[in-house]
Amino acid sequence: MKIIPVILSGGSGSRLWPLSREEFPKQFLKLTNNLSLFQNTIERLKNYTFLKSPIVICNVKHRFIVAELLLYMLKKIL
Repeated sequence: MKIIPVILSGGSGSRLWPLSREEFPKQFLKLTNNLSLFQNTIERLKNYTFLKSPIVICNVKHRFIVAELLLYMLKKIL
């Protein structure tokens, strides 16, 4: 039986101001390496064979950012 990871990608962009903004909160910032915090989370999932594809829950305002980052990660793996 495989587990479906659920990634909660929300935030108002107010805690790490001025780097993060409402339109681009901290989970989309590259703080530790060349990947965003969101992408690092996706990267950690690839090492587990017992996981299915994740479900990502995000703010409707960030859906295109999330889709773009997921597409980038998919291209990186393939």
